[in-house]
Amino acid sequence: MTLLYLVRHGETVDNAHHIMQGQTPGQLNENGIRQAEEVADKLKDEAIDAFVSSNLRRSIHTCELIARPHGMPVTTTPLLRERDWGSFTGKYIPELSNLNDPSLWPDDIESLDALKRRAKDFMVWLKEQYPGQKVLAVGHGIINKAIQSVYYNKPMNEIKPMSNAEIRIIEL
Repeated sequence: MTLLYLVRHGETVDNAHHIMQGQTPGQLNENGIRQAEEVADKLKDEAIDAFVSSNLRRSIHTCELIARPHGMPVTTTPLLRERDWGSFTGKYIPELSNLNDPSLWPDDIESLDALKRRAKDFMVWLKEQYPGQKVLAVGHGIINKAIQSVYYNKPMNEIKPMSNAEIRIIEL
């Protein structure tokens, strides 16, 4: 069994300003750095075998801060990237009035099916790369939700959103 510590990246400048980040690199703000350092402190005595991150900067930075007490490197994978929000990227979230009605979304947004396939591919990859190990993986709000949706075989709307730097443990 592979034990997954699934973590959402720390708060970013864009999170604080309610900007849709999508697959932009993002930058942790001071609060986000503090959140990642708190996770690092909480897990410093855990025997974690590997640290994996989305290849987007906000997740890499969070993962590096968490991995620091362990003196371990961070492996990145595009499988953990946030959902591609297409032309919604960079927009002020409260102004996206169509956000609750996917039938009105532009065609350039990553489909839910594609997102869930990527989530499933991530779990398969993780089990193949790190069999029987404890792995901490830092992703993003929607991809982490998709991973849990696939794992628990529940619709996305039944998965509670993760707050910044929240940890959820999954046995793969």
